Amino acid sequence: MSARDWEATTYDRVSDVQAEWARAVLDRLPLNGDETVLDAGCGSGRVTAMLLERLPRGHVVAADASPSMVEHARVALGDRATVILSDLTELELDEPVDAAFSNAVFHWIPDHALLFRRLHAALKPGARLIAQYGGEGNVAHFHEVASIVAGEQPFAEHIAGWRGPWNFTSAEYAREQLEAAGFEDVRTWLEPAPMRPAEGREFIRVVCLGHHLTALPEDLKGQYVDAVADRLGDPLELDYVRLNVDARRAA
Repeated sequence: MSARDWEATTYDRVSDVQAEWARAVLDRLPLNGDETVLDAGCGSGRVTAMLLERLPRGHVVAADASPSMVEHARVALGDRATVILSDLTELELDEPVDAAFSNAVFHWIPDHALLFRRLHAALKPGARLIAQYGGEGNVAHFHEVASIVAGEQPFAEHIAGWRGPWNFTSAEYAREQLEAAGFEDVRTWLEPAPMRPAEGREFIRVVCLGHHLTALPEDLKGQYVDAVADRLGDPLELDYVRLNVDARRAA
């Protein structure tokens, strides 16, 4: 399975689901408006712009591992955000930040122990980490359907049995890893959040099936997306479960 970049422009258009989640997550992050905040996994910059609205005198350091996302975010955000290309498990900042925020990202990262250590190192003493990402049970039905279709012809020889890169963990596991990384006052909890994306087929193509499609030849990609979408039915609903994190680096 080859490495994946993202279709940043399409993602920016179809990511209403992620933006809706982000508003509630941002509401959990207390800000005075003059802080420097890390957006850990900024994507296209759409949610980063929402964060910047809450920082009229502040700044955002935004990081993402996707070159196309970083390019899109730099254009979209201008000089109020420093956008860097970096895997979050390799993140190193010139100066620690006042807070860290992340939305719909951490489930893409296999090593949460290392991830949380890097985020802890990026924060000033007393600074908070507020995040939400896919947790235990996230899109379980969707992945069951995608797996069934993957086992059928003409797709089976390419992706049958493939399990994917996702890391959907329990709230207890997240709390243990955050505390082991040095965070205090840790709260973690799961939240069911079923969603019906406005552009269902495009959403699952770009967001949910992007890794599957890297393994398929060009002439089968559209067929596979159509087959999964048809099997999911209309309206297309995704059984999301979100894992919320609220933690603080010791003062």
